Amino acid sequence: MSTRLEELTENLDSIRTRIAVAAQGSGRSASDITLIVVTKTFPASDVKILYELGVRDFGENRDQEASLKSTQLPDDCRWHFQGQIQSNKLKSIANWADVLHSIDDLAHARKLDSLVSSDSKKDIFVQVSLDNLPNRGGVLPKLIPEFLDEVSALPHLNLCGLMAVAPLGEDPEVAFQRLKELSGQVVQAHPKAREISAGMSNDFEAAISQGATHIRIGSQILGVR
Repeated sequence: MSTRLEELTENLDSIRTRIAVAAQGSGRSASDITLIVVTKTFPASDVKILYELGVRDFGENRDQEASLKSTQLPDDCRWHFQGQIQSNKLKSIANWADVLHSIDDLAHARKLDSLVSSDSKKDIFVQVSLDNLPNRGGVLPKLIPEFLDEVSALPHLNLCGLMAVAPLGEDPEVAFQRLKELSGQVVQAHPKAREISAGMSNDFEAAISQGATHIRIGSQILGVR
């Protein structure tokens, strides 16, 4: 077994165990939580090892890197774009990303909708700003209902739910509790939008405790570059 294979196997096993423990502690099943391994800046060789270890969901935030990497893996991989969206990159992103986690601009949503073939839909999460700072990315919570009404009307987008990043310096469990409450309100108007994308390497257990269905973990599995 190669050193890198050993390292990734050990790290992935550790994370999967922690996910199971966190889920059990919240009265949930680990099978209800999707682990997205964030492979940005890491080579396709690492992604291939993770694939052999059973990972199918991979997160990227750089279009140029991901568009090349995604062609080197089998078709049953599910690619998640989670970075800040640039309008001029959307056409390329739409070609390789199965899910976009960072929709926070109606113009981007409309353009993405126009890029999806007529017989299919693209899965999206709407990013919420949990610190109420509009320049940090994410829709302000008070604007979420109107924003979702607009997005859900677009025929080629499938609104999965909400995504957020815990603000720096705040207890992530408290921040994710606000996200959980907002998600509960959203589901009343959009019953299918019940998924929550939240939690990264340093706070995913807090996110799981507050109902996260998708967690995005990079450094705890792949290391730091």
